[in-house]
Amino acid sequence: MDGMAKYLILIYGDEQRWNAMSAEEWAQIDEGHRAFRARAGAAVLASGQLETTATATSLRAGSGGSPAITDGPFLESKEVLGGFYLLEARDLDEAIALSSGLAEVAHDHSGVEVRPLVQHG
Repeated sequence: MDGMAKYLILIYGDEQRWNAMSAEEWAQIDEGHRAFRARAGAAVLASGQLETTATATSLRAGSGGSPAITDGPFLESKEVLGGFYLLEARDLDEAIALSSGLAEVAHDHSGVEVRPLVQHG
């Protein structure tokens, strides 16, 4: 797949709703991810589910040239980043077609963002 574009598939959602989901709802989400991986195959270069925002650490410009380190996410938001895929695809249309089957697309408390990576060189 050399020479193909790379896309970051970002999965966002309402963390409180995720924490309250039933086993059946999680099974539906998991099935969506299994189906996605089956469709995408070798196009998936990396993936991961993130721990909750309570485990996040943020670094920002601080005084004296050292970063200011704080517990928690960079921004307080209802929707948080919960996971990602890194894909190779011919174009944005293919990346969207692959991502549209993720269960998070169909839920009212989550969504999926498709972002192309800058190609250097």
